[in-house]
Order: sequence, then C-alpha cells, then structure tokens
Amino acid sequence: MGADFSQPQRQSSIGILVMFFYTLQQYARALWPMIVIWIFKFDEVNKLYFFLGMLTVFVSIGVISYLKYLNFTFFLDTENDEFIITEGVFNKTKTAIQLRKIQQVNINQSFIQKLIGVYELDVDTAGSNKKEGAIKAISHELALDLKFRLLENEELRTTIGTETTSLEETEQKLFEAAHPFIKISFLSLLKVGITSNYGRSIALLVIFFSTIYENFQNFGDESKVYEEKVGSYIDKNLVLQTILTSIILLFVVVLVVNVIRTVFKYYDYKITRQKGSLLLSFGLLNTKSTIIKPEKVQITTVKRNYFQKRMGILELKIKQATSGETEERKSIIEIPGCSEAERDSILRLLFHQIPEKGVMLQPNFRKLIFSVFLSIGLTLFGFLGIGYWLEPIIFEYSYVVPVYVVVIGLIQYFKFKNNRLFIHENFIIKQSGAWDISNDIIEPSKIQAITTSQLFWHKKLNIGSITLHTAGGNIAFQLANYSIVKQQVNLWLYEIETSDSNWM
Repeated sequence: MGADFSQPQRQSSIGILVMFFYTLQQYARALWPMIVIWIFKFDEVNKLYFFLGMLTVFVSIGVISYLKYLNFTFFLDTENDEFIITEGVFNKTKTAIQLRKIQQVNINQSFIQKLIGVYELDVDTAGSNKKEGAIKAISHELALDLKFRLLENEELRTTIGTETTSLEETEQKLFEAAHPFIKISFLSLLKVGITSNYGRSIALLVIFFSTIYENFQNFGDESKVYEEKVGSYIDKNLVLQTILTSIILLFVVVLVVNVIRTVFKYYDYKITRQKGSLLLSFGLLNTKSTIIKPEKVQITTVKRNYFQKRMGILELKIKQATSGETEERKSIIEIPGCSEAERDSILRLLFHQIPEKGVMLQPNFRKLIFSVFLSIGLTLFGFLGIGYWLEPIIFEYSYVVPVYVVVIGLIQYFKFKNNRLFIHENFIIKQSGAWDISNDIIEPSKIQAITTSQLFWHKKLNIGSITLHTAGGNIAFQLANYSIVKQQVNLWLYEIETSDSNWM
C-alpha cells in the first residue's frame, strides 16, 4: 500500500526541529558580524539586554520555523502530471513541477538529520541551476515511496484516491533495495583514495619543497658571524635528512587525508536496480541516495590510471542534464572503485549493451606541436623575459628548466597519443588524458547541437575541429580529418531529427 500523495501532505512532525535548525543557520549567516561583536565585547554589553535580545531572537526563529512547517505542503497532481509544493511564512508560494521534466530525485541525510531520524528529499529538473523543490524532514519510507512516484518509468495506471502500488510491486521494491547488485567494498575505496588526486598531492609537495628550499637558501646567506656562532652546531646532512623526512611525511599526510575523504564520502556505496533505473546510496556522516534513469543520462565517463588498472579498479562518472558549468560539476554522479565486471553491468543497464569503439579518428600532429608551444614555448619565453628585463635573479633557478621541459613534454606527448575519437553506429567515445585515461561515452540521439570549425590555413590539410553539445556538457575534438567529420555530422543531424528519445 503506497501513501496517498493526491492530498496535501506535511513534513514529519519532528520537522519543526529541522526547520528551526535551518532557520537558525540562515539568521546566523546574516547576523554573524553582530554575533562576533557581542562575543568580543561581552563584558561591555548590558547582560540583561543581551540575554533578552538572544531570547527574542530564538523565540522569533521558533515562531517562523513553526509557520514554515505549517505552511509547507506537497502533493501529486496526477491529473496534470505535476508535483506541487507550497511554502512561505507570510507570502505563500506555489511551485508546480512537471513530472516529465524531473531529472533527478535525491534522498540525503545530513548529520543533524541523522540524529533526529529524518531525511531530506531534493527534486532537480533539467535546465535549472538550483533544486526546484526540497522537503527537509520526511521519513525514509515516505521518501522512497514519493521518489518512486516522481521517477516512475511507466504511466500512472491508477486514479486519484486508489491504491497506486500493488503488493507484488512493493515486495519487488523491498527485495531490490535489500539486494544490491553492486556494492563497493571498503578495500576498493582504499584503493581509490590511494590512486586518485595525484595532481593535488604533487602541487602541495612542490609548494612545500619550494618553501623549504628558499628558507634553506636564506639560511646559507646569513652573515659569517652568525655562521661561526651556530653553524658548527648544525649538521647539514641532518638538515637534508629532515627536509626529505618532512616531504615524505607530507606525502603520507596528503595520502591519508585523501583516503579518509574518499571513505567518508563514498562509504557503504550500494547500487540496486529499480524498475530499469539505478538507485545509488552512499555516505558515512552525510548519506545520499539518488536514482539514475538511463534515458536521462547524457555523458558517461570511464576513467582509470596505471595503478588503478594494476589493482583492477576504475571510476565511473555520469552526467545528466544541467544548466551550466557550475551546476554540471555539482551534479556529476561518481561511482568509485568498480571492477570491470561491475562496469559492464552498469553500462549494460544504461545503454542496454556494452558500448563499442568503431572508426577511430586521431588528431593531426600539428595539435601536439601547438600544445608544446603553448605549454613549453610561451612559458620559457616568459621565463627569459622576466630574467632579462625584470628580475635577473630568476636565472638562479635555471636548473628547473630542463626538468620542466621533460615533464611537460612527456605529458603533452601522452595526451596527444591518447587523444582519440571513436565513432560507432550507436555510440561516440572520446578518449583523452595523459595519466588518468578517460573515455567519454554519448549516444548520437542525446546530441543537442553540433559545431564544426576549420581555419583557412587548415583547408588544404583537410583538418578541422568538432564540438558536440549535450545537456550534460560538451565534447570537443580538434584537428581531425575534416571530410570524415562532415560526413558523420550529416548522419548525426539526421538521427537527431528523426529520434524520439525521451532524455529530458
């Protein structure tokens, strides 16, 4: 028996506490300068007025929270296929969300909500840069039931006031929720924490090492008097050992922090099937639960590096329709620590088959030359310019130049070597990356628009660039065979016009 969402429903009765907490949080953000002043000038403030003022603030917040709770209702308008939310304190607002435009429904639980024993349900639609509707305090059972209604894959088969979920369907949902077909193990999360985010770790190490080296140089430039007094007490070998130990210690700390962050974020990661969709739930302190509908998926990325390949794991990223780059980054759904078999299971559910790589396009070697010019040539030109005309002291660091040229040159070479575009009848796969190799997978029917460009000096070379625009982001490929690109564009445009895919 499912809940009757055809009539206006309120949040859980304990939702008053949640409303009070969030309202208090909002007021604290707005009044924090005054609060800071009160704290630092507590001795100068009249205590009676202070406590009366604080009591008035808390009572006002309590009243506002209670009014928010009373005025907040939600229900399903099955006649118009809309989800209706009303809210407000003095000025009530009514939000009507069309069911067919609902992109994603998340069930989250913050640490405070976990203590109280309630959940938060967020409704997100395509083309919006914010959550269209949020229910801050709802029981887990009611949240699951409402989520299934909002993301129903089939037409609503019953009318208002009748039973909307059969006993058989309810038993199937409970069975699927209790038997995840993929569960990311704790060991897999440890592997992900150890083998990911190298860029951040290396950047911190470089900054730390540069600071230590500069201080060491300053120490060497001290006056001879200082050197005579204390220099004999300092073993330079001991100093070098200390620096190396500090670097190793910092690397270990960064590694441990990365592992802890990964475990806290993705702890108890479970993926279950829900009537053709994927239900993902994860998190230690803040629990998140979301449903992915295959027809709504825009771009699926499979990423792994050498260490992850040796350990038998990889990462999946799923992008759905968004309204901009900022929202695109926030809405990416990550599935860490998958095995190849688990990857194939997920891809088969999303695409009904394993994506295949077809005709391969590779960029012209001029792309490598241009990349090397931008990353190495311009940098060296700037280095020489600063040294000759601004700060000649910079030439003291010339020993870094060969290392920089070799490292960046290798990165650009491997990026060029791995940069490929594979075109299949049913899929487009872009491969990229130097260390972390990514494969972005899209279906031609999900393309919104296509942009092609060719500079006039590239016409004789028959090379050009293409950008595929989707609701989940863009995929660009530069300096490919332009004849093949134009031929494929015509085929894709025809498929876009004739496709009846319901991805919005």
